[in-house]
Amino acid sequence: MKVALVGATGMVGEIMLKVLEERNFPVTELIPVASERSVGKKIAFKEKEYSIVSMEQAIALKPAIALFSAGGDISLKWAPKFAEVGTTVIDNSSAWRMDPSKKLIVPEINADVLTKNDKIIANPNCSTTQLVMALAPLHKEYKIKRVIVSTYQSITGTGVKAVKQLENEYKGVKDEMAYPYPIHRNAIPHCDVFEDNGYTKEEMKLSNETKKILQDDSILVAATAVRIPVVGGHSEAVNIEFAEAISVGQIRNILRSTPGIILQDNTDTSTYPMPLFAEGKDEVFVGRIREDISCDNAINMWIVADNLRKGAATNTVQIAQYLVDNNLL
Repeated sequence: MKVALVGATGMVGEIMLKVLEERNFPVTELIPVASERSVGKKIAFKEKEYSIVSMEQAIALKPAIALFSAGGDISLKWAPKFAEVGTTVIDNSSAWRMDPSKKLIVPEINADVLTKNDKIIANPNCSTTQLVMALAPLHKEYKIKRVIVSTYQSITGTGVKAVKQLENEYKGVKDEMAYPYPIHRNAIPHCDVFEDNGYTKEEMKLSNETKKILQDDSILVAATAVRIPVVGGHSEAVNIEFAEAISVGQIRNILRSTPGIILQDNTDTSTYPMPLFAEGKDEVFVGRIREDISCDNAINMWIVADNLRKGAATNTVQIAQYLVDNNLL
């Protein structure tokens, strides 16, 4: 089982290595790929050292799987070249997500749509993944009409440069900035670039990807995405309106029994999800579930997950594991 990891030295790439090792994924040969300036450098995996290679070298080795986490432009250029030699690509960028010919997968929800013919598989946006993990079982029980989501997103979603900016601001050091404003002691309602409709790309990803994963274009989704000075994960305040009468008790039971979700919902003991405790974990945490007092057949809830793990690396590895377990390579 040759596995290429494209973007091996990046933030998500490093977590992917960790998840592959933790889950004992059957890697017989790791093929780490990074930028030209990193070629030849060594990285460690399972107590062995591997040399970083170029894209061309990796393709020539014909890996069974290539895990991509190197940005949309790189994925658009190189994913098809891997696919041409028979490699199955699982891509963590936005490049292929809304391509009608590509599957957008959260394994707990829709991995069963995958076939051997799917040579480029898209991994959803991090904030979408944790959202649909909670929405999918509820949509099955009570059809969802409308979702309003406000995100409180970790700076790790932007990358190393943003983490450095926050660290510098803690210390009072002026240096290169990832954001147009300070992030320390601030909240920036600006994730990704603004589009013509006034929403950011991040906000539109939440809308479009949710519909695709749940296979229902009738669901209305409106989002506001906000960057906050947090490292541990993304949080989301979510309002869900259903097409029929609901029971909050039943909703709790559904979420409690959903694989991949941990219910933390006891206000008597101040038990609710927080990024401080989600960091480093693969589950999606849900709490603060309550009826919407302003609207019939609606609830509010709070969803938290580590955006680098379930929001990116873990979901990618879970897709790969599904392919292996079901002989789809």
